[in-house]
Amino acid sequence: MPLPTAEQETAANPTHSVIWLHGLGADGNDFAPIVPQLAAPGWPALRFVFPHAPVRPVTINNGMSMRAWYDIAAFDLNAKQDETGMRASVAEVETLIAREHSRGVPSERILLAGFSQGGAIALSAGLRHAEKLAGIIALSTYLPMHTTLTAERHASNSATPIFWGHGQADPVVVLQRGLDSRDRLRALGYPVDWHTYPMLHAVCPQEIFDLRDWIGQRLK
Repeated sequence: MPLPTAEQETAANPTHSVIWLHGLGADGNDFAPIVPQLAAPGWPALRFVFPHAPVRPVTINNGMSMRAWYDIAAFDLNAKQDETGMRASVAEVETLIAREHSRGVPSERILLAGFSQGGAIALSAGLRHAEKLAGIIALSTYLPMHTTLTAERHASNSATPIFWGHGQADPVVVLQRGLDSRDRLRALGYPVDWHTYPMLHAVCPQEIFDLRDWIGQRLK
């Protein structure tokens, strides 16, 4: 069964889908208000799918249970990653993609998007997905499981465009971590459209404007 989701369609009979993953402790409703600002007149009919992550204890938040795509032990770059949780969430994204296929939207018309933790899973899932995607949107995030990416990435998405937006003063996913992730991806040949903004761990109006322009170029 796919995860529960909040959904919005910009018109009847969508031909394209955006699967958008929220950040730690939020839920699928977090980014739903962005749709009217993001969707431009003249675009094909879009289905925005905002899944709710499972509820799980999060170590960095004193073991409190909240919606999370994986556990976080510490913000230290050398902390052990919850690879088991990450791979489980990648599998959940695969299930959501398969559901879009069943609703008539092929992979090449699907965008994967995510903020923070959700962006990490969007990258992990998208780069390993076996069919070409329309694009990947990574907001205020980083590239997890990078040591296995070279072996596990799929050729179908080796040239898939990536939009990356990051706050210059982000205290949660510091800018350097985003830059390092960008450089790893570019070294593997991925076309990363990199943007920074004068903000913290957030989304700003200019970023939405830039993203709207970028998405419009992907909706073929």
